[in-house]
Amino acid sequence: MKDKVIDFIKEISIYVIIILIIILLKIYVISPIRVNGTSMDPTLENGDIMILNKIGYRITKIKRFDIVVIKYTEQGKKDLLIKRIIGLPGDEIKYVNNTLYVNGKIVEENFDKSYTYDFSLNELGSNKVPKDSYFVLGDNREVSKDSRSIGFIDRKDIVGKSSLTLFPFNRFGTKK
Repeated sequence: MKDKVIDFIKEISIYVIIILIIILLKIYVISPIRVNGTSMDPTLENGDIMILNKIGYRITKIKRFDIVVIKYTEQGKKDLLIKRIIGLPGDEIKYVNNTLYVNGKIVEENFDKSYTYDFSLNELGSNKVPKDSYFVLGDNREVSKDSRSIGFIDRKDIVGKSSLTLFPFNRFGTKK
């Protein structure tokens, strides 16, 4: 009888350990995230399910054009937004005639996006992206709630990077 109890405890403990590992992975490493809205069309579509890599940006630097998930609070309501990094700390950013200028030089955006109306950081009260902050835009610029309206994004508000779409299966793969 004693051996049966020990075997039962061993078996249960294995399942408990597996469940704890899964929970810890979901909290600290990766988790699924659903695209909500059309602000990243055509790169990401409403309802796409992606993998959010919560640890990747802590190991590697955040780069221009990375797709990131940010925490955003509006009128006490917390939300997660999926956007693209356009401006890094210290960058001067402006758009003129649908062309991105970073620090006075033209930078090609090699992804599908909608038209970007003329814009400069001066409209946010700064000529450069502040230290530990980022300037983000959605790819569907005409409808996106992004840094043009909500301001710079603090590094601590970036939850992680997301580039792998899992579902729907016909859209499976990495997005740039």
